[in-house]
Amino acid sequence: MLDVAQGKSNFIFNSVGQVGAILIAVLAIQSVFSFIRVYTFTQVSEQSLADLRQAVYAKMIWLPMPFFDSRRVGELTSRLTSDVSTLQDVFTFTLAELLRQCLILGIGIPLIFFLTPKLAVFMLLTFPVLVVAALLFGKFIRKMSKKTQDQLAQSNVIVEETFQSIGVVKAFTNELFEIARYKKSLNDVVATAIRTAKYRGLFISFTILAFFGGIVAVGWYGAHLLQNDVITVGELFSFIFYTSFVGASIAGLGDIYSQMQRSIGASERILEILGTPDERPMPNEKLKLEGRLRFDKVSFEYPSRTDFPVLKNISIDIQAGEKIALVGASGAGKSTITSLIMRLYQLQQGTIYADDKPVGDYNLSAYRNNIGIVPQEVILFGGTIFENIAYGKPNATEAEVIEAAKQANAWEFIDSFPEKLQTVVGDRGIKLSGGQRQRIAIARAILKNPAILILDEATSSLDAKSEQLVQQALETLMENRTSIVIAHRLSTIRKVDRILVIKDGEIVESGSHQQLVANERGIYKNLLQLQLQTS
Repeated sequence: MLDVAQGKSNFIFNSVGQVGAILIAVLAIQSVFSFIRVYTFTQVSEQSLADLRQAVYAKMIWLPMPFFDSRRVGELTSRLTSDVSTLQDVFTFTLAELLRQCLILGIGIPLIFFLTPKLAVFMLLTFPVLVVAALLFGKFIRKMSKKTQDQLAQSNVIVEETFQSIGVVKAFTNELFEIARYKKSLNDVVATAIRTAKYRGLFISFTILAFFGGIVAVGWYGAHLLQNDVITVGELFSFIFYTSFVGASIAGLGDIYSQMQRSIGASERILEILGTPDERPMPNEKLKLEGRLRFDKVSFEYPSRTDFPVLKNISIDIQAGEKIALVGASGAGKSTITSLIMRLYQLQQGTIYADDKPVGDYNLSAYRNNIGIVPQEVILFGGTIFENIAYGKPNATEAEVIEAAKQANAWEFIDSFPEKLQTVVGDRGIKLSGGQRQRIAIARAILKNPAILILDEATSSLDAKSEQLVQQALETLMENRTSIVIAHRLSTIRKVDRILVIKDGEIVESGSHQQLVANERGIYKNLLQLQLQTS
C-alpha cells in the first residue's frame, strides 16, 4: 500500500483503494474462520472432556479395593474436577492457539524469506535462544504444576472428610480447627501457584524482551538497507509487519509450551489412574450358585500391611443353605473372611472354592451377583427409598420392591410416609433412623435374592424393638440360602447351624451354640458369660 501510494505500482496492485479492499476481504475471511475455530474447538473439547471424565470415573469404579485403601475420597474427587478443569483450558484455548501459531509460522517464515531474504536471516538469529529457554522452563513449569495439583487434591480431601463427619466436628466444637486446617492447605496451594507464576512471568518478560529486541534490531538493519536502496519503504514496512506476526507467534509458542507442560503435570495423575489394572470383567454371563463355600488353607495379609498376617491357614467347609456365625474379638479376621468371599482382595496363599470351583475362575460380576450383604453401617444413596431398595435389582417393578419391603418389616414405616416409596432419604440416609436404614438394606438384599448372604453386625446399635423387627426380617432373609453372620451380640446367633470362633486369624472353636456352651473352658462360653454379666 505504501509503495502504491508512492507511485510504485506492480502487476498485482494498481491503486490504494484496491489494496484496501483486498485487506478488508482478508479480514472478513479471518473473522469467519475465527468463529469456526472457537465453535468447533469448544464443541470437540467439551465432548472430549466429558468422555475423559466418564472414562476416569468408570476406571475408578472398576478398580480393586487395595487402590481405595491407599487413597482418600477427596483426592480422587479432585482428579475428576481440578485436574480435568486444567485440561479444559488446554483443549478449548491452548490447542487452538498452538494450531494458529504454527500456521502463522509455517506460512509467515517462507513468505518473509521470499520477500526479503537478507532481513529474514537476520531475524531468525533470535530463534535458538527462545527455543532453548522454552524447553528448560517448560520442564520446571510441569514439575511445579504437578505439585500444585497434588496440594489442591489434599485441600479437597479436608473438605470431603469434614463434610462426611460434620456431626463429629460439631460434637467436638472443632469448626475453627477444621477452618484453620483448610486455610493452611490452601495457603500451600497459593504459595506454590505464586512461585510458579513468578517464574512464568520472568519467562514471558524474557520472551517479550527478546521479541521486541529482535524487532528493533531488524528495524535498524532494514533502515540501513533502505539507505543503500536495497529495499523499498513498502518492503521494509511489510517485512516488519510480517515479522511482528511471526515474532508474536514465537513468543506465544513459549507461553503455550509452558501451559502445555502445566497441563501435562495435571494429567499425570489421571494417566496413572487410567493405567492402573482394574477388575473389569468380560461381558457378564449368567451364573446361579448353589451356595457351597470352602476355604482351603487360606492365609492373607492386606496389601497395605504385608507384615501383619490377618488369616493363618484357615480351612472352612460350608454347605449350601447352611447358616454360619463368625465370632471373635475385633481384629480377629471375621470381616476379612467375608471380604475374601466377595473377592475384594486377591489371595496370597490357599484357595476359596464356590460350588467346588475356585472363585477366581468365575466371571467377577456374575459371581458377585450371587452374593448379598447387609453391612453394620448401612450407607444409603441420597435418592428415594424406592431407588435404594431397587439398587439390589435395578429393573425391579414397584410391586417387587413393595414385597421385598414387607418381607424386611420395612413397609409399615414406609407406608406411613406421605410420599411412601418416593420419600427422599437424604445424604447417606440421614433422614431415617438406624433401624429403618437396616430394614431398607435387608429389603435390598431380599430383592437381589442372593445364593450367599453376608450379615455384618446387622443388628448392632439398635434399640430392643428395632432389633426384634430387624431380627425377624433377617430370619426371613436367611431362609434357604447360605448365610455367614458376623456378630458380637451372641444372643442373635443361637439359631445358626454352626458357630466358628476366630482368634488371631485362626479358627479355635467350632460347633453349635449348645456344643460350645457345654465347653466350660471355651472362648465362646467365656464371651457369653461376659455379655450376660454386662447385661
